[in-house]
Amino acid sequence: MYKKDNGQISIAEFMSPFGALDPKNRWVRMADMIPWEKYERKYAERFCEDNGAPAIKFRMAMGTLIIKQRTGHSDDEVVEDILENPYMQFLIGLHEFTKTPPFSASSITNFRKYITVEMINEINEEMFRVESKKKNDNDKNNGDGGNHKESDKSAETQNNNPDNADNRGELLLDATCAPAYIKYPTDINLLNEAREKLEGMVDALHPRGYAQDKPRTYRQKARWAYLRIVKMRKPRKGAIRKAIGQQLRFVKRDLNHVERMIQTFGIDNLSENQKQWFETIRELYAQQQQMYDQKVHSVENRIVSIDQPHVRPIVRGKTNAPVEFGAKVSLSLINGYAFTDKIGWDAYNEETLLIPSVENYKNRNGYYPKAVLADKIYRNRENLTYCKVRGIRLSGPRLGRPPKETDWAIIRQERADASQRNAIEGKFGEGKTGYGLDRIMARLKDSSETVIVMAFFCMNLSRRLRVLFRLFQNLLERLFCAFVFVDFRVFG
Repeated sequence: MYKKDNGQISIAEFMSPFGALDPKNRWVRMADMIPWEKYERKYAERFCEDNGAPAIKFRMAMGTLIIKQRTGHSDDEVVEDILENPYMQFLIGLHEFTKTPPFSASSITNFRKYITVEMINEINEEMFRVESKKKNDNDKNNGDGGNHKESDKSAETQNNNPDNADNRGELLLDATCAPAYIKYPTDINLLNEAREKLEGMVDALHPRGYAQDKPRTYRQKARWAYLRIVKMRKPRKGAIRKAIGQQLRFVKRDLNHVERMIQTFGIDNLSENQKQWFETIRELYAQQQQMYDQKVHSVENRIVSIDQPHVRPIVRGKTNAPVEFGAKVSLSLINGYAFTDKIGWDAYNEETLLIPSVENYKNRNGYYPKAVLADKIYRNRENLTYCKVRGIRLSGPRLGRPPKETDWAIIRQERADASQRNAIEGKFGEGKTGYGLDRIMARLKDSSETVIVMAFFCMNLSRRLRVLFRLFQNLLERLFCAFVFVDFRVFG
């Protein structure tokens, strides 16, 4: 059941024993930025109106997720933070300061379930589309167009295309990986974990007092075989392969035992986690057996975690982390505001997202960008042709062999583009160092995607706060200068 409430509350209405709230506080200003009433109605559509206990309001759920993302604390610590801070209580929509927890820590998991990625993206789009459009309009009025000196060839292309006259602004594109919080996967460790979980299923399925003994799993022998290889300092390839073969045979025996016991006793004695693990382990065994028979180390849709089977290896090619395990995220950066274009758990080629990202840019602003700053991987023939027709300059070196004569105008343009692209790299660094994108603690697929999108949404909120602070500071400086000027004219 959902009890209707518009979620609106002013500072004057909030009753606090510590006095009136400061309207300049960051949590108060965040609360003023979000149109709670509009999305309260959309959030209410996910619940019944006359069934069950009343659901927690959208403002309380969304505000709690913002606090958790900004602080980086656990669910239990977030509840404690809210109890200690009246500004946080105002953000989540309480009308007075309370020392009683407004919800339990376990409810935060449900918040991530009910506030979907689509809902967060919609709020993100609506809140920052207007400001991005204002920024591009100012650039057009100032005539800077991004302060880029384009080559003669680019200028000629744009002059021949009348559609590029209204192109304004810049679009930055890139992709990164948001690693999941899992143990580094190795074949031997995955098989050992699968064997231990299957042994627990055998214990759960065998009824007490049953006439026949439990099937033999040789768990002690299998444990010794596993420890023998993992305790080696530098095991040889032959020893590793032999140990993997042994664990595969142990897992196969236990799988057969569990399948026969399910047919005999049913599956009701297994917990929900064990039922999920069983299906995952069957697929994991098939993949590991295929790689063992073919003597390879890769397979399609490879499982790297039994608890989180949706996680996939993402080859990054970085020096410190050539392979990361998590979701691949494609991002568009417009005037410092981040928009997620795609979140995928399977590796994909981000070059296919350039055209949809440019079209989304036009839908947001009403015109195409003047330049798209992206990696070399985006410079395929299809993307180059698409940008050329629309008068969009795509950064990076041209295809084919390098020219014999050096064009310093093009080199200066490439260096300027590389400097401008640092903004999106810095955005990834900001997310991973300050907003938890370096380690996604959520375990479910949908919850992990919500955490990722919420991180970029909170980064946009932080940027909005900085922009408003600079505007207020500039206004004060202008008023001070005007006062000093008048003072000198009158008394000087």
